[in-house]
Amino acid sequence: MDFDFSDEQRMLKESVDQLITDRYTFEQRKQYMKEEAGYSRSQWEQYAEMGLLGLPFDEKYGGVSGGPVETMIVMEAFGRGLVLEPYLATVVLGGGLINLGGNDAQRAAILPQIADGSLLLAYAHSEAQSRYNLADVATTAKRDADGWILDGEKSFVAHGNCADKLVVSARISGDRSSRDGIALFLVDAKTPGVSRKSYETQDGQRAAQIKLSGVKVSSNDAIGDPGKALPLIERVADNALAAVAAEAVGAMAAAHDVTLEYLRARKQFGVAIGSFQVLQHRAVDILVSLEQARSMALYATMMVNDPDPAERSKAVSAATVQIRRSGKFIGQQVVQLHGGIGMTLEYKIGHYFKRLTAMESLLGDTDHHLAALARAGGLIEASA
Repeated sequence: MDFDFSDEQRMLKESVDQLITDRYTFEQRKQYMKEEAGYSRSQWEQYAEMGLLGLPFDEKYGGVSGGPVETMIVMEAFGRGLVLEPYLATVVLGGGLINLGGNDAQRAAILPQIADGSLLLAYAHSEAQSRYNLADVATTAKRDADGWILDGEKSFVAHGNCADKLVVSARISGDRSSRDGIALFLVDAKTPGVSRKSYETQDGQRAAQIKLSGVKVSSNDAIGDPGKALPLIERVADNALAAVAAEAVGAMAAAHDVTLEYLRARKQFGVAIGSFQVLQHRAVDILVSLEQARSMALYATMMVNDPDPAERSKAVSAATVQIRRSGKFIGQQVVQLHGGIGMTLEYKIGHYFKRLTAMESLLGDTDHHLAALARAGGLIEASA
C-alpha cells in the first residue's frame, strides 16, 4: 500500500501547516479565546478562502471533493495549533450528516454555505442519560399536520453556542435504546422553543446545553428516512473519531516538540536537563507512544470509508483505544517533564494536556471502545 501523499495533498499540508505557524501562535490563540464566540471569525474566513470548509464536499456544492486523507491532514495541523474554530462540529459532524444523509435539495442549500463560511452547524445528539450509546435517544419527534414537533434536551453540544442551525436527533418510535425509530432534523437555532445555555469547556472551547420545547419543523427538514437514521449516525461518528485521532496526533507531536525544546533549554547543575539519561529515556518513551498513535490514526483514516460497517467500526475503535492511551501517557509525561510550569495556564504545554484530556471522552472513552472491540471479536480474528 502506498502511504505517500499525492502532490495535491502535499500542497494542502504545506499550506495548512504554514497557516498554523503564522496565525496560530500560543499568544494569538489566547486572543482568539477572548472573542465573543470563543474563536476567531477572521480565521474561519481564512479557512473558507483556502477551501478547507468545503474539503469533503462535491465541487458542485462549492467543495473540493476531498477524502479522509485530506481531512486527516487538516485535523493534524489543527491539533498542533490547538485550533478553537468549529471545524469538527460544522464540517465533519454537521456537514457530514447533510452530505451523506441529506437529499439533493438539502445538500444544495446547506453545503455551499458551509463551504463559504457563512453557515455554522452543530450536532445535537448526546443526552444526559445516554453516555456513549448512540442509540439511546429520549428526545421525541411527533407528527403534526405540517411536519414534526420536537421535545427534549441535548447535552454537550460542541459549539452549539454559536451555531446557526442544529442537526438534532429525535425518536419517532420504539423504546429509548431501540436501534430503529431514530430520525434527524435540521433545526434553525432561532426557532421558537429552542433555548441554549452556553459554557466553556475545560480545554478552552465552547459548548451548550440545548432544550427543545414544542419546536416545530417541516417535513422537508427531516434528513434521510425518518426512523432509520442510526446507521448514518454511526458512520458519521466513525468519520469524526478518525478526524479526532488525527487532531490528537497533531497535539501529541506538538507537545513532544515543545518538551524537547524545554529539555534542551532548561538547565540544572550547570547543564541542560536533557543531558540526563533518565529524562532521555522518558523522551524516547513519548516518541514511541506518539508513533504508535500516528500509525493507528492512519489506519483509521484508511478504513473509515470501508463498505463493511462492522469492519469500519472495529478499525476506528481500535485506533481510538490506542490514541486515547497514547494521549493520556504523553499528556502526563510532558507535564511532569516541565515540572511546576507545566501546571500553569500561562504556559502552552498545559493547554495541550487539557485538550488531550478532553478528547479522551469524545464520542466514547477508552473503556467504551475497548469493550466494543471485544464484543466484535477483536481487530484480528483469533486463529483456531
